[in-house]
Amino acid sequence: MIEEFVKHYGYAAVALGAFAEGETVLLFAGYAAHRGWLQWPLVAAVAAIAATLGDQFFFFMGRWFGPQLLRRFPRLRTPMPRIATLLQRNAPWAIVSVRFLYGMRIAGPVLIGMAGVAPWRFVLFNAIGAAAWALLITALGWFFGAGIAEATARLQAGEEILLAALAVVLGVVWLIRRLRR
Repeated sequence: MIEEFVKHYGYAAVALGAFAEGETVLLFAGYAAHRGWLQWPLVAAVAAIAATLGDQFFFFMGRWFGPQLLRRFPRLRTPMPRIATLLQRNAPWAIVSVRFLYGMRIAGPVLIGMAGVAPWRFVLFNAIGAAAWALLITALGWFFGAGIAEATARLQAGEEILLAALAVVLGVVWLIRRLRR
């Protein structure tokens, strides 16, 4: 039942998840790809496209509505110096890496839009960052799935050995009791 649900709605969930935050959804999608429920290259492609579109949306929100957003969400002021420093040092690297900074996945593009970065520049480097992010997080989910499969196989082998040992111990206890009578 879960397998059919994931096969049917998995790519839509990846797109929605990657548009907003996405790491958790993408980890599970990588796991689902490992299980054969989804196709890994398609998961990564959908995530990269949706993450790019999501960040573009937030970038233009910051570019067009920056002052209103600051009044509505004063907490956005806190990371502004951090983003400004990143943009001054190396704007392309800052645009690529902002999605990897904790708590900056949505606020980062908004603040970059407010900083006046050229839209074409953000589109280009955001797409590069989204592709790297999608590949990395999906791969982590895939390898997490491989690790779970291996751990389950080891536990199953250990359970069989434990069950056999328990059967031998119970057999010996039964035999000793029988011989004492």
